[in-house]
Amino acid sequence: MTNESDFIISCRDKVLSGHRISEQESERLINVSDDSLQILSDAANEITRKLCGDTVDVEALINAKKGKCQEDCSFCSQSAFFKTGIDTYKLLPPETIVQNAMLAKEDGVKSFCLVCAWRGPTEKDFEQISTIIEKINHEVGIEVNCSLGFINKDMAIKLKDLGVKRYNHNLEAPRSFFEKICTTHTYDDRMETNHIVKSVGLELCCGGIIGMGETRMQRLELGLDLAGLSPEECPINMLVPQKGTPLELQTRLSISEILRTIAVFRFLMPKTILKIAGGREVYLSNDQEKVLLGGANGIITGGYLTIGGNKPSDDFQMISKIGLEA
Repeated sequence: MTNESDFIISCRDKVLSGHRISEQESERLINVSDDSLQILSDAANEITRKLCGDTVDVEALINAKKGKCQEDCSFCSQSAFFKTGIDTYKLLPPETIVQNAMLAKEDGVKSFCLVCAWRGPTEKDFEQISTIIEKINHEVGIEVNCSLGFINKDMAIKLKDLGVKRYNHNLEAPRSFFEKICTTHTYDDRMETNHIVKSVGLELCCGGIIGMGETRMQRLELGLDLAGLSPEECPINMLVPQKGTPLELQTRLSISEILRTIAVFRFLMPKTILKIAGGREVYLSNDQEKVLLGGANGIITGGYLTIGGNKPSDDFQMISKIGLEA
């Protein structure tokens, strides 16, 4: 353990001095023994505090268009390929979305993300989304982020012109595991959209889902690819198996596996907002504080796309309880 402890501290100091850890060092970090896990988490927390401060980024989202997605992502209850029994709807009326943005702001949330279940927006869809963003800017005044699937460069430029701060397009799964998760588009398709987002000057929000049957080393593979994109934000979702999807019987990850993944992602992306998203309430329950003191510095509050979440007031209370700010 002493050797592991010394190694973790040396990697921490390397990151704090402005250097990247190597792939070999990251492999050793993610495979430390359970006895060294707390040391790893503490080191990740120190990197977070020194490079990102004591603020936790709190975001709310709205499922602006739900279900009947033509992609076959095997984790997703919104795919038209699977019979999951969820309710579906077309793009919500602007008034409904604006009202939700207002409620998020009143709850103390700093950013509001519009999410749509489709491969990508048609020109008509995009015009409607653009109008909605303008209304939120005018009537609410909250930071707007978007997750609209595959977009072209003209759309990305338009979003930036509208004042959208950040665009979300997750890699979802490691490259070596991706074909087991999705066959209707490729890993490179997702990478291309992320490069478009970066090329026009939008901030990038890019993460993935852990616990879909990938190995620990594949989780590291995902982390290395994400680090290569230098996203301003990286949401880490934990699979909540959905009835009717191919992954509905998937075994859940242990809390220790989640903690080591988040900690190593912090070493790989020292200045990124590491946001704990879908599944945190299900997996971590009363251990969510450990994640925010183990490398993470962001959460999504108030629920996700098809599952509920914590009330914002409860999340703000949790953040305050551990001496952090929102």
